[in-house]
Amino acid sequence: MNINQEQLIIFKTVIETGSFSAAARQLGKVPSAVSMSIANLEIDLNLKLFQRVGREPVPTPQARRLYEKTEQLLIEMNQWKQQAIALSEGLEPSLNIVVVSELMHTDWTEYIALLAQQFPSLQINIFSAPQEDALKMLMNQTAQLALMFEREILDSREQFVEFKKEVLVPVAALNYPLSAFAQVTFEQILQSRQIVVASRDRSIKPELLYSRNYWRTDHHHSACSLILKELGWGVLPLEMLNENPKLKQQLKILDLLDFTPKFEYFVDLVWSRESNLGSAARFLINHVRNLRIHTK
Repeated sequence: MNINQEQLIIFKTVIETGSFSAAARQLGKVPSAVSMSIANLEIDLNLKLFQRVGREPVPTPQARRLYEKTEQLLIEMNQWKQQAIALSEGLEPSLNIVVVSELMHTDWTEYIALLAQQFPSLQINIFSAPQEDALKMLMNQTAQLALMFEREILDSREQFVEFKKEVLVPVAALNYPLSAFAQVTFEQILQSRQIVVASRDRSIKPELLYSRNYWRTDHHHSACSLILKELGWGVLPLEMLNENPKLKQQLKILDLLDFTPKFEYFVDLVWSRESNLGSAARFLINHVRNLRIHTK
């Protein structure tokens, strides 16, 4: 059996137009070519597809059953061809992107939509993880790209392009003891429990840790829930509060008196030098790089 895409298109068009001549006009072919294609398809399938009674061909019940499957089959064949072309041009079969949990509320989905538009056949997998775990995923090549905060110490294997700036703020619930003070001292911070977003690997010390007593969680939403329950103070993205007026009313941004921790960070698009990146990953890197050039 040797059935090709053109035969299926002709078969589908004949049924939809009701005649060989109408199908030929729609497809830009001569009627004899359409008729010959259908005859060859009947031979290949060993099925009678049309009763040639009178001037117009009448589809058999078998032809109507096959027609129900034809549209989906043509879509799948076209997707298969697109995927083959993409792979021949260096497109990765899938792209894994990890987003640091505190950044999940940002506009990163715009860039995923751009990838989907440019590479319709690409499978994209999105993961959320704390900063330390996101870097691990890059280095063990579980993920090809990461959206994460700038790091004080860089791994020699990582490369990055600056993406945007993000401001973090120290917050507490309105009835939490620290919220009663107009300004909060470093000693008060040390003595108050901190809810910190950190790696699931407990051997890794959390970043942005200031208190002696702290609880860990691997996602900023769970950190926020614990803070709202007055179980500690924590550091959350300012944009998260600005986008949620109700949350902004439930939390107080703490004014720190005698120390000024860094709470404004660049967000980087990061990848590993050791990864063999495909064309979609390289496209996104170049797109972000060009955006930075034109906005500086």
